Amino acid sequence: QVQLVESGGGSVQAGGNLRLSCAISGRLMMDYCMGWFRQAPGGQREGVVGLYISTAGSSSTYYADSVKGRFTISQDNTKNIVYLQMDSLKPEDGAMYYCAGDPWPCAYYPPFESGYIYWGQGTQVTVSS
Repeated sequence: QVQLVESGGGSVQAGGNLRLSCAISGRLMMDYCMGWFRQAPGGQREGVVGLYISTAGSSSTYYADSVKGRFTISQDNTKNIVYLQMDSLKPEDGAMYYCAGDPWPCAYYPPFESGYIYWGQGTQVTVSS
């Protein structure tokens, strides 16, 4: 059984930074994908960052145009944590952020908003102008 727990959300002013963490308990066997998704009130869930990890050690990433150059996904394998570093935050980045995981075969780029098996409970990010 895999469980994902997000943390690190909060309120910041525009231009500020936050680092979200997704702690993974259990193990996503073999190759797998991790994604960060967000959903603003009244909006649809969108995938903003995707990560594919292979057992051979290679990885691939996807960033939505809206966050490219500002957000960075990384993984600490020793701690089984996936991070989302968010820099230069904008008010439109404010949303509930969710991390999700899925064993291979999986998608780490659009359309990948559906199909992930494991989801965290979400962490709120608020960006004031």
